Amino acid sequence: MSAKTAGTAPLSSTTSKRPAGTLYRGREGMWSWVLHRVTGVAIFFFLLVHILDTALVRVSPEAYNAVIGTYQTPIMGLGEVALVGAIVFHAFNGIRIILVDLWSKGTHFQRPMFYIVIVVWVLTMLAFTPRHLMNVFGN
Repeated sequence: MSAKTAGTAPLSSTTSKRPAGTLYRGREGMWSWVLHRVTGVAIFFFLLVHILDTALVRVSPEAYNAVIGTYQTPIMGLGEVALVGAIVFHAFNGIRIILVDLWSKGTHFQRPMFYIVIVVWVLTMLAFTPRHLMNVFGN
């Protein structure tokens, strides 16, 4: 053996086939983390705007009515679908996070639970979206 390879262990079949130094592309845990943070921030900003526009009724009822009038547009109807989607994902993923943290086998099942969250989210949105859009575009 040469001096260069004397201290290195041979590569086993369990090592990654990726070249060294590639960017971590993440798996379900990372995407769950990112989506949970994005939906949380979106919900926070919605609540902030909701509090501000509701407080506007005390300042000027005419201004409040004008703001509420702008909310009754098809674009805002689509925004409501996005808001409900964010809230539903955030809620279901929050339950998954609680199970991962408090259930002794939670870390073992975190990946299947993520896919269950996605399936339940899709089914919930498929049930909500058509009805809501009929109300938005039907008037």
